[in-house]
Amino acid sequence: MFEVIGSRASRAFRVLWMLEELGLEYTHHPVAPRSEKVMAANPSGKIPVLMVHETALTDSVAIMTFLADKHAALTFPAGSTERALQDGLTQQINDEIDAVLWMAAKHSFIFPEKHRVPEIKTTLMWEYERSIGRISDKLQGPFLMGQSMTIPDIVLCHCLRWAEMAKFPNSSEKINAYRSALEARPAFTKTVELP
Repeated sequence: MFEVIGSRASRAFRVLWMLEELGLEYTHHPVAPRSEKVMAANPSGKIPVLMVHETALTDSVAIMTFLADKHAALTFPAGSTERALQDGLTQQINDEIDAVLWMAAKHSFIFPEKHRVPEIKTTLMWEYERSIGRISDKLQGPFLMGQSMTIPDIVLCHCLRWAEMAKFPNSSEKINAYRSALEARPAFTKTVELP
């Protein structure tokens, strides 16, 4: 059994959704960053943390990659060209979409007020819109990798939800339909209903 530490209203959502997709048993501790439970497992105070026996795994994408490899699901085999393409998509989403949304959050409510630059959000929205356009151009099947749902689908769908909450530009009809199909999955619905 796995133990997930971190509030669903964070990148822990990705890990929880993946566990639901894989049909794995887990215990969830819906705690905030830097809470006592988080600090005991991860001295940086960041979430999510996945406890595997006595080992604390951190970073949502690293945790998802571990789970996918361990259970041979939601991923292509390591060493295949498909896996290289999948990993490239994951990194593109992290670099061009997740990082932009995170920067906007830092300048909206995370940084101390005297260190925020609210005007940066306009540039970040422009960058986000360009990046989503590039992802949309690559979307050929029901999933980013065609017929197979993989890690980057979970990461991108989570980012699209985050962007909507942050009032970033609405995506194309193609991306919105893609997101709706992912959000209709039973595992997604179950994750949304978690505390």
